[in-house]
Amino acid sequence: MEADQHLVERIRQGESGAWNDLIGLYEGRLLAYVSRRLQNRSAAEDIVQETFIGFLNSLPNYDGRRPLESYLFSISSNKLTDHLRREGRRPTIPLAAASSNHSEWQLAGNQRAASSIARSDERRAMEEHALRDALKKQVKNWQDRDDWLKIQCLELIIVRGWSNKQAAGELGISQQKVASIKHEFVKALTRSIRSRGLPEEVFPELYEMD
Repeated sequence: MEADQHLVERIRQGESGAWNDLIGLYEGRLLAYVSRRLQNRSAAEDIVQETFIGFLNSLPNYDGRRPLESYLFSISSNKLTDHLRREGRRPTIPLAAASSNHSEWQLAGNQRAASSIARSDERRAMEEHALRDALKKQVKNWQDRDDWLKIQCLELIIVRGWSNKQAAGELGISQQKVASIKHEFVKALTRSIRSRGLPEEVFPELYEMD
């Protein structure tokens, strides 16, 4: 929260580097979030740009007690809702809820019973907890081994959403090395999640990798 407040204060003071820091921190995550729901890269990039503009316009009303990340995702989901409505589609569950608890949402005309929605929410919660714990475990493992290059690579690929080529250029390593780090990370994540004994239907893609 202190880091959020400091960054917002720098932006309010007009510090040029602060805006670049904000985009660097959140652009990749926002783009990944919107892209999963639109399957349209160009439209997703427009929505992310609108999100940052919306944040700037609402800055005088921003409450520093609210996490900056959730605030940005809330703006993004509102922009996404507007986009879907312009195209004649709308979520049957508000996207603002999806930004905070990652609830499932469906396009109009694809109705689901409340019990189905509840099961989706329960499964999503299980996924979130399993992924969070697995991520923390693997990052901690690399920290203990001083594998900072791997942590940097992971941040560029997952947090910022960079390609293998971009990450390799930034870190001064080969694309094959980046792919190797990604492979090691996915395998470690798979082992960690499987060790929790979750039902196979929670992460079916992990079992398809066998």
